[in-house]
Amino acid sequence: MTQERTSNQEYFDKIKEIKTEGNLPKEIEDQNFFTIAKERSSIRHYDPNFKIERKEVQEILETAILAPSSSNLQPWRFLVIEDQSLKETLLPIANNQNQIVDASVVIAVLADLEAYKKAPEIYQQVVDSGSMTEEIKDFYINQINQHYGNLDEMNAMRVGMIDGGIVAQQLMLTAKAKGYDTVPMGGFDPVKFVDTFNVPKHFTPVMLISLGKAAHAGFPKKRLPLDEVTTWNTF
Repeated sequence: MTQERTSNQEYFDKIKEIKTEGNLPKEIEDQNFFTIAKERSSIRHYDPNFKIERKEVQEILETAILAPSSSNLQPWRFLVIEDQSLKETLLPIANNQNQIVDASVVIAVLADLEAYKKAPEIYQQVVDSGSMTEEIKDFYINQINQHYGNLDEMNAMRVGMIDGGIVAQQLMLTAKAKGYDTVPMGGFDPVKFVDTFNVPKHFTPVMLISLGKAAHAGFPKKRLPLDEVTTWNTF
């Protein structure tokens, strides 16, 4: 176990040695989706003196949660870490990645494995809007309870991870549209994170996202050719 942790730390230390473009990311001149998608990149160097107002973080999250989810159960939960001392506490849990302490906030994206219990609240809103009858609502809730309530932990986590990934991408694109930068991180100890931050037992960590103002640009985007990752109709 110690050897594995050392190896992980070495991996993240090596990332710091990779040369980036050095300059600031390209200024976004419009909020066209294709511009945002093209210019978003993973930023690991942030201005530690720049702070995003809580209201703006809330606006980013409000747009992020418009993302789709399985049966509209919206299993995502967010722990927003803005306190500097708590970011310092998180630093060794996240392999001493500098963006943890330099970014304005770190957002932990979590998946609620008991999200199906919110179905009555969610679907009542649909009834109240006039889009669904009480009869259909009751049918949906019964089906949801039978399916999601009987999932084993592996499949419940699979649903949560998929939906957590979707909302995380929407969060990062929204942040870029507002002129901020992000980096998603899976390199942290989820057990220590849950214990240190008193995460409820039915929440499971999906990823951490640093959010702030870039100090300089990230790595140039290099992607495999589309033909190497796309197959049509059948393998």
